[in-house]
Amino acid sequence: MRSAIKIGVLAVLAISLFSQCKNESQQPNFLFVLVDDQSPFDFKIYNANSILETPNIDKLAREGMIFDGARHMGAWSGAVCTPSRCMIMSGRTLWNLPSNKQGYENPSAPDSLELQTIGAVFNRAGYKTMRTCKKGNSYPAANAQFTVVKDATKRGGTEESGSTWHSKQVMEYLADREAKLEKEPFFIYFGFSHPHDIRDGTPELLAKYGAVNHRDTSSLPPSHPNQPPLQENYLAAHPFFHGHPELRDEENVSGVWKRRDEQTVRNELGREYACSENIDIQLGKVLKKLEEMGELDNTYVIYTSDHGMAIGRHGLMGKQNLYEHTWRVPFIVNGPGIKAGSRVEGNIYLLDILPTVCDLAGIETPSTVDGTSFKPVLMGEKESIREVQYGVYSGGTKPGMRCVKKGDWKLIKYDVMDGQVRETQLFNLAANPHEYLPEHGKTGEMETNLAGNPKYAEKLAEMEALLLEQMKINNDPYRLWDQNK
Repeated sequence: MRSAIKIGVLAVLAISLFSQCKNESQQPNFLFVLVDDQSPFDFKIYNANSILETPNIDKLAREGMIFDGARHMGAWSGAVCTPSRCMIMSGRTLWNLPSNKQGYENPSAPDSLELQTIGAVFNRAGYKTMRTCKKGNSYPAANAQFTVVKDATKRGGTEESGSTWHSKQVMEYLADREAKLEKEPFFIYFGFSHPHDIRDGTPELLAKYGAVNHRDTSSLPPSHPNQPPLQENYLAAHPFFHGHPELRDEENVSGVWKRRDEQTVRNELGREYACSENIDIQLGKVLKKLEEMGELDNTYVIYTSDHGMAIGRHGLMGKQNLYEHTWRVPFIVNGPGIKAGSRVEGNIYLLDILPTVCDLAGIETPSTVDGTSFKPVLMGEKESIREVQYGVYSGGTKPGMRCVKKGDWKLIKYDVMDGQVRETQLFNLAANPHEYLPEHGKTGEMETNLAGNPKYAEKLAEMEALLLEQMKINNDPYRLWDQNK
């Protein structure tokens, strides 16, 4: 009898250990959430003064990891989303991307690069892959590599015309997976068309944030107490021309156009928040479904945007600048092995996503990738993966804008309009996180552009040299007016 009991106990232990080992060796799932045009400072987790309510995203952050130093590298096009999404899909740096229809030519890019992008890589590894996102301003050849593709641009305020449509595609995909009893791991690219303009939110959420879908170019939208307050670094106008003539984002966004008055900006922020909260609602549906299916615990959820957005900050409206509200992106990761409530600098680019998800899945990273896996950051082994970050905007007149950041210090340079606009900005982000300019009227010595302050001449020279070094490392084809050729 005792022998039988011992054998039974050993059998149960063996089954338990086998099950545990099987679970530990199981490849993780991925839910990659990418929204269109969203500043990190829209969220309470990055800006305590924000009134945007996003309970599902907040929960992901509380139970996962927040990155403070996540950035997109930049753009050679006014449609900043195109190079950003190309970098996400391929893991390549800005100047190493393939040629495209927006005028960027790179004859040295690898042939058939789309076969080394996210969808193709995960298909070969035995994953089930699915994608829903907007159409256009992206990387079509890479997007087509996903097995299931449900793309459409949805920027309306109804279930069929807005963000609900995208969540519906994912929910239907998951229901089909459940019905077929699929056990292979999945990679779902869950993209949205909002909060990019036209920011037509649902009637309920527009009312919540006191906003209207303003269409009349001859009048201002009504003010409302529920509208978000102006941002800390709001200006009625940028102090000098940004260098992109007739730029759509700065001149022709429906409901805003060239206006930067308080009523217009607060109303547009209300529209932005209405669209962003709806995204949160739709994400919540998908997370709940995954939990019901028993899949959520083995799923890495990555939430981010293709780039940030101004909407009144520094007197700008669009994404064609290198201030922190636009160069930075919101970035949250939740999943197996990630310490709940953790927060890191990270110093990652969006182009680091492909090598990271390969690393997490145990898949070989393609040799075409330039990015670096930040898995060591996710696992608590490192605080960041690089010391220096470099940024570009070269979508208007050339060479455009460049920036570099190291530690608390950041340099931005403008060389546009055939040399008519040449400006240098130096910020200490610890003392001046909002990148206040003299036009903001702040009294603190460091709460302004320090480039013209002799006290910081040595730091300026150091950052100038660092920028040139980064431009060379990253194959930047241009040089600014005061750089050695």
